[in-house]
Amino acid sequence: QERLVESGGGHVQSGGSLTLSCVASGLTFSRHGMAWFRQAPGNEREFVAAINRSGSSATDEDSVKGRFTISRDNAKNTVYLQLNSLKPEDTAVYYCAASRIGGILTRRSDRYNYWGQGTQVTVSS
Repeated sequence: QERLVESGGGHVQSGGSLTLSCVASGLTFSRHGMAWFRQAPGNEREFVAAINRSGSSATDEDSVKGRFTISRDNAKNTVYLQLNSLKPEDTAVYYCAASRIGGILTRRSDRYNYWGQGTQVTVSS
């Protein structure tokens, strides 16, 4: 059974950093496109970053430009999201997602087939 498990969330001060990890099991990780989304209280889930099976990546330039970096390690079945220069508005539950379309690089949540349970990131000012 396909499973995604996120970790690495926590409570940090504004300007701090965190590294989120998402370990996949039950699927051929190297063939899947991966992404991170986030959802703040009262808001819809929004795209943060994506990386395809070839390692090409994309981030939401408006909200996380130059601060967040997505990467993957196929040997460890893991996708990462490095969060730097965190701001209070980055507070949200961060979700990992996987798409069976390995070459995909999209912000559309309906293109992703599997989702993790989320990890909370809280940034205080």
